[in-house]
Amino acid sequence: MELIIDGYNLLALEKRLDRGLEQSRNSLIGRLVRYRKAKPMQLTVVFDGWRSGSASETSLTQDGITIVYSRLGEKADAVVIRLARQKNHGAVVVSSDREIRNAVERFGAVAIRAQEFYDILEELDFPGAAEEFADWQDDPPKRAGRISKIDRKRQDSLRKLRL
Repeated sequence: MELIIDGYNLLALEKRLDRGLEQSRNSLIGRLVRYRKAKPMQLTVVFDGWRSGSASETSLTQDGITIVYSRLGEKADAVVIRLARQKNHGAVVVSSDREIRNAVERFGAVAIRAQEFYDILEELDFPGAAEEFADWQDDPPKRAGRISKIDRKRQDSLRKLRL
């Protein structure tokens, strides 16, 4: 399984953005490094470089995590979709963007919302918090019949990603 993360979607959930963009990105990458140590897997985080990036896509590796900045004029969304398409069924994409989730699901990747993965990351700082506050969450809507194949794949991926 390879995890492909829409970086700014996940970063938007951080409540500490007052530190500045670069410091917030570095903090997120630090959390992702800690996550990867707990759950070894290929992990790629993609950030927008379309407004102030370089002419070509930039990719670097830090502590086993691939960090990609889209090229000038290209949004991270396009990079996330392209990377997921290359991985096909082996990719799990983290994004709150419905267009990204729909696009990657069309060719077999699994899409989970940024909030779902953020909650998993919170377990790094507050072990057991998910169980403690489980009662606060609404029960998922109950539908007659079986759960869809996409939802089954999503739930299975979330199970595998949890600490």
